[in-house]
Amino acid sequence: MVAASALSEFGDGLRFLVQSDTSSYGDTQVGGPHEVLRLLSLHLQLSGFSLLFAALVAIPGGLVLGHLGRGQFLATSVSNIGRAVPSLAIIAFFFSFLGPSKANIILALTLLAIPPLFTNTYVGVRQVDPDSVDAARGMGYGEARVLAGVELPMSLPLVFGGLRTAAVSVVATATIAPLAGVESLGTPLVARGVYGTAGQIGAAIAIALLAVVVEVVFAALQSAVTPRGLKLAAGRRTRRRGAYLLPTRRVQTP
Repeated sequence: MVAASALSEFGDGLRFLVQSDTSSYGDTQVGGPHEVLRLLSLHLQLSGFSLLFAALVAIPGGLVLGHLGRGQFLATSVSNIGRAVPSLAIIAFFFSFLGPSKANIILALTLLAIPPLFTNTYVGVRQVDPDSVDAARGMGYGEARVLAGVELPMSLPLVFGGLRTAAVSVVATATIAPLAGVESLGTPLVARGVYGTAGQIGAAIAIALLAVVVEVVFAALQSAVTPRGLKLAAGRRTRRRGAYLLPTRRVQTP
């Protein structure tokens, strides 16, 4: 019985995504592709602007400090703070100053996205092979050219790894935007009286699918920007480690 009820509610949630219905609160039509796409558009706008602003702040800062070899304590502190402070607390804090507005949500989501972006960018630059950097300087490269032509390309996999983590985190956290009066895919989760249980389940399904799509897209981008030489080097290291794990055939001596 429990399983049948769960399947029925899941089916109602799927139906909410593809078919509009009358709300249990008045005669308002809720659900269906039109409303889901509208909420999805608002959700992506919040997430996209937040990720863009975070990248404009965190990536240049991580690149410069990583190139100079300074800021290790800052990178560690930012990473720890990002893991320790709950996003809901950040939104509540800015809500008290900015009120119910998109600026509140975008600012909170930007602060949420900065730690993984900054930390990964800094670590990516610091892990670049020093011999490659010295060789570039020996060829007459200036510091800016070393950073742009050597350190940035070789650190791109980690930079996009941070972007990937930040993107999934921001997309998932934008769900609580309706708590600050801003619509997103989380609206049906908050307004149960309007959307009902089917709306909540449908919104949860849509958010989960969106997070998976974002993860897959950014994973593909991370792979695409990884220089071919780094991929080959990683493949050689993997094969070398695997060689030690291969079983050896014992030779029988007469």
